Amino acid sequence: MKMTRIDHLIQLSFMPRIFPVNCYLVEEQDGLTLIDAALPYSVKEISRVVRELGRPLTNIVLTHAHGDHIGALDGLKELYPDAKVCISARDAKLLRGDATLEPEEPQFEIRGSVPKGIKTVPDVLLGEGDRIGSLQVVLTPGHTPGSISLLDTRSGALIAGDAFQARGGFAVSGTMVPLFPFPAMATWHKESALASARKVASLKPALLAVGHGRMMVEPAAAIARAIAEAERSISRSASSSVKERM
Repeated sequence: MKMTRIDHLIQLSFMPRIFPVNCYLVEEQDGLTLIDAALPYSVKEISRVVRELGRPLTNIVLTHAHGDHIGALDGLKELYPDAKVCISARDAKLLRGDATLEPEEPQFEIRGSVPKGIKTVPDVLLGEGDRIGSLQVVLTPGHTPGSISLLDTRSGALIAGDAFQARGGFAVSGTMVPLFPFPAMATWHKESALASARKVASLKPALLAVGHGRMMVEPAAAIARAIAEAERSISRSASSSVKERM
């Protein structure tokens, strides 16, 4: 496990050289907030860092309910029963293992590792603008229907889950990156992901932290390039679909 700190934000990266899976600890005055829960075996290292920081773990916030973001959830909840588990109201359904779609949603199959047998029940269901300490909830659907990002209102850092990837190249969720294709393969709806990327760009984050890859300081230019590439990719796919129907 590799640990990287920038200001109030601590990135814990598991398998950083092979298949980086990140979770984050955010330092608050009254304790620590964990964003995402990595992999099942991550409990030991996460709890070690919490112990070394010497502050209570008060919240566990999930950006979405894929297996590589909720793997250690049950184990952590056993260790920290007072920590409040928070997830978007929409992805709470996915956390229960229910991958069915709502009638108003784009009717595309939810991809990626849908949870099975998670015992933990969320304490808090999140919506746009909700606050967890210094963190403000930003709905960023696309990778899953209920994906969220968290904006640290003190520093401008945005923890964006899989709304973007920074491994193998920097890209909007759903844009295929040959050197690390897995986030794209697990993305539910590319058009929604693109809309969420534009929303993130409008927030002008000072730092972007994602689920796979390194943190990025002053990410505006990289975000703009990734959005442009996602637009081209979606346009090419649409053109190919039209030609196939002709």
